[in-house]
Amino acid sequence: MDAEDLLHDWLEGSALRPSTRAEYTREITSFLTWCRTHSVDAYTARPKDIADWAHDCFLQPYLDGRPFDGPDALGYLAQQHPEAARSHDRRISALTQFYEAAYSRHIITIPPDLVMLRSGATRPAGAKNRLNRMERATLFAVIGGWGPAHSTHYQRDRLAVWLLLEGMRPAQVVRLDTRHLYPQPDNTWQVRSPDDHEAVGKQFILEPLTGAAVKDYLKVRPEPADPGEYRLLLNHTRRPLQSRWVNLLVGQMAATHPLLADREPPVTADTVAHTGFWDTPAQR
Repeated sequence: MDAEDLLHDWLEGSALRPSTRAEYTREITSFLTWCRTHSVDAYTARPKDIADWAHDCFLQPYLDGRPFDGPDALGYLAQQHPEAARSHDRRISALTQFYEAAYSRHIITIPPDLVMLRSGATRPAGAKNRLNRMERATLFAVIGGWGPAHSTHYQRDRLAVWLLLEGMRPAQVVRLDTRHLYPQPDNTWQVRSPDDHEAVGKQFILEPLTGAAVKDYLKVRPEPADPGEYRLLLNHTRRPLQSRWVNLLVGQMAATHPLLADREPPVTADTVAHTGFWDTPAQR
């Protein structure tokens, strides 16, 4: 199946709103046209190819002469032109779902990792900050379905989002300390995340689902590059992650399901942290 046929087959059977299907048709057709013009196979396009398309077709007027080549350009875009950044992130969400459709039909063996192409622009002021019940249930399914085809470090990624559902903010998630993880007999965990001054911070009692994710991740957690480093979540260079990464991860996960990808305002780490596990969390 060629890429244009896949686009139409996928969108005709998708759960996206008609307006979103029209938007995705326009955006992905732009990408496929760019690929033909530049002799790029859409199915094997690299993140760099997708970045070049985004720059050439949409972002160049907003970058003030900067190349679209990494986090600095994305940070500038999110700070100086947040609406353009949010439109860009929706565009990346559309491509993420397009490649998910290709993967589910066995056209490609693994979807490209587009996490680092997202700006992670925050939601507009006044936007609703909680997922509804159906959106939350969909997020649970997305976390469970996030596997090695999506990320080499999928156990870490799953844990990060479960931690957000515990009410942790991104800065608390990335500061979680291996010296303050205390498993309990009832399969919950008591944990603490240091504050800005490295003082032991607020205690969280993790739900059993999150506790299971902690155990899964500890089995594969690499040794830190610095022996004196105690942050729980580490990146591919075995160093601590930055809080911005959490928002990028949530955006990439949400992009894999139309109910979340189509949401306005977009799903962010802050949205997940405000949602929590249950409608009425147990009092502790």
